[in-house]
Amino acid sequence: MRSRSPAIPPRRAVQTVSFTRSELTRILGVYGQFVVAGEWRDYAIDCLEDAAVFSIFRRASEMPLYRVEKRPKLARRQGAYQIVSMSGAILKRGADLSQVLRVFDRQKLRLAT
Repeated sequence: MRSRSPAIPPRRAVQTVSFTRSELTRILGVYGQFVVAGEWRDYAIDCLEDAAVFSIFRRASEMPLYRVEKRPKLARRQGAYQIVSMSGAILKRGADLSQVLRVFDRQKLRLAT
């Protein structure tokens, strides 16, 4: 048996956080309603070590209007999901994604009038 050299640390697999299929279905459902209304036009999904981020853009060349973030480490404290605005303000935070996505219901009412 060969032993590892003490100078070379063992490699560990990098775990990334990602959205499940049901979470993406809920997010894309809300996203699609605003695309039909002409408000949103692009999105990006990032899977990082500590968070999964769904960024929503009005145009692809701009900063994201909103970010839907999933941070499992915050699940017991504030809830794993949060909506962050372009300015960095947290609009809604919670443990249930459907409840958190309701922050966009107020905007749907504004689009209808």
